[in-house]
Amino acid sequence: MPTTEFLARIEGNWNAARPDLNPEPMLTVIAVQRTSGLLQAELETFFAQHDLTPSAFDVLATLRRSAPPQGLTLGELAALMAITPPAVTKRVDALTGRGLIERLPDRQDRRAIRARLTAAGFEAVDSLVTAHLANEERLLSDLSSDERRMLRTLLGRIQPT
Repeated sequence: MPTTEFLARIEGNWNAARPDLNPEPMLTVIAVQRTSGLLQAELETFFAQHDLTPSAFDVLATLRRSAPPQGLTLGELAALMAITPPAVTKRVDALTGRGLIERLPDRQDRRAIRARLTAAGFEAVDSLVTAHLANEERLLSDLSSDERRMLRTLLGRIQPT
């Protein structure tokens, strides 16, 4: 069922069951969650066709766009990806095992480890990023450029406390 119909049904049900409530906040959160789930499923399918997960590609793409030649510490990588250090370690370990990332000691801090793309990692991310962007273009094709910008702005304003 399309999201608009799904939301209309939920709103109608709440209006019938509890006409004293305003379900607007619930409907908005459901719309964001449902859309997020649909997009996540599409991305998982896309990346599975390339023997990756969305989270693995995120590591590769973050290193490709943000890392200096010596790579990033795992803490820097975690901060750029907005995930926990243990989550980044797990992802880096998996990609290291596949030969897409290498771990190097930090020259300034012997306790720190840096992650850097290998030649195979560069090739993997560079060969996939164009197809990934085309896939995302397909997923967003019903929205104009202005609508996409507005959506990013609106979603960026949601800051739970």
